[in-house]
Amino acid sequence: MQQLTQILDQFPWSIVILACLTLGLAPFVPEPHIWEKLKMLVAGTLSKPIDIFDLLMHAAPFLLAGLKLAVMVLPAK
Repeated sequence: MQQLTQILDQFPWSIVILACLTLGLAPFVPEPHIWEKLKMLVAGTLSKPIDIFDLLMHAAPFLLAGLKLAVMVLPAK
């Protein structure tokens, strides 16, 4: 757990938030790409490898933010 905390501490919140707002949501028009991929996942149409890769790439900043938040909030054992 300590190693994960050290790795996550290397990413400042400003960079993580900027990545969420740019890479995570781009392209913005007609709808954020991650939203489109999540709808495909729920509908069961997310089957092409490129679409799965695309979902992972757009979700990565949000996953990083979630991990940073979890490490901050959860008590260390």
